[in-house]
Amino acid sequence: MRRALLLRTTFAIGASAALAAPVTAQPPGAPSLAFPVACQPGRTCEIQHYVDRDPGPGVRDHRCGTMTYEGHNGVDIRLPDLAAQRRGVAVLAAAPGRVRAVRDGKPDISVKAVGAPSVAGEECGNGVAITHAGGWETQYCHMARGSIGVAEGQAVAAGAPLGRIGLSGLTEYPHLHFTVRRAGRVVDPFRPDAGQTCGGGAAAGLWTPEAAARMPYRAGAILNTGFSATPVSQDQIEGGAIRAPDAGAGVLVAYARAIALLPGDEVELDLKGPDGVSLARSRRPPLANWRAQEMIYVGKKRPAAGWPRGIYSAEYRVWRKGTVVLSRRFQTRL
Repeated sequence: MRRALLLRTTFAIGASAALAAPVTAQPPGAPSLAFPVACQPGRTCEIQHYVDRDPGPGVRDHRCGTMTYEGHNGVDIRLPDLAAQRRGVAVLAAAPGRVRAVRDGKPDISVKAVGAPSVAGEECGNGVAITHAGGWETQYCHMARGSIGVAEGQAVAAGAPLGRIGLSGLTEYPHLHFTVRRAGRVVDPFRPDAGQTCGGGAAAGLWTPEAAARMPYRAGAILNTGFSATPVSQDQIEGGAIRAPDAGAGVLVAYARAIALLPGDEVELDLKGPDGVSLARSRRPPLANWRAQEMIYVGKKRPAAGWPRGIYSAEYRVWRKGTVVLSRRFQTRL
């Protein structure tokens, strides 16, 4: 296996799973990191997870939130579905450096898929590792098979395309897992000076001002909304190939999916006809636990006289402590 040791796993590589010792707010010689994906957070991609800063069995991200999981050592930048992944989204070098290792050839398949091959020892899937001055390194995981366009030893500039987001390695959805290390130990790019601590307001960390501005901290995000001619599942939404309804549809379904919801959040979806009257509505009880993703749909059977012509709308809301913190209104015409 060609120099693949550092690509062995996304989640723990020996001692590198630990956070580096506290360093200054701007570590000497630290790279200034550009956003490593050619997408727009909040529109065409979302941050799903941050680095886990809790040294024990609990979890906490750099803002003391729960947008992470036990031992997670990077930042996950997620695409909305497989349709977006198939269209191709470039992974970019976050800083100038030299390619230290490359792995390609691993299949793009969810680890949940029937017959998926084992990824033991190769959890990163297809990936690239880049060294930077001063003992710094960035790692890029879960890239698409056959997409990697750089070679070991090659010098790259910040923003240089490395390949595309894929579904290789230990993953269930298309995303880039991005890890920063210094002298082999994981560094949280949002709080490189904080050791095991968290909290505080927004800070650029190692990111360029432009990259930091694109990544405001948000506990929760709406990933998908739409309409269907049949009830939907998580897998169908992830696949990105849901059949849109038309005037002859036997059922009209509105659906939505959000990520990183908090305990106590209440999810609501309301489907309305052209006259503004609610056709179907659901508001679920408060969530008992943090949810990496949460899907909801509501539907209405076609009336005996057929669907009235016009615009059908739906509104999705997430309530948190009595306040709407996420909402989206979407519509279709029948």
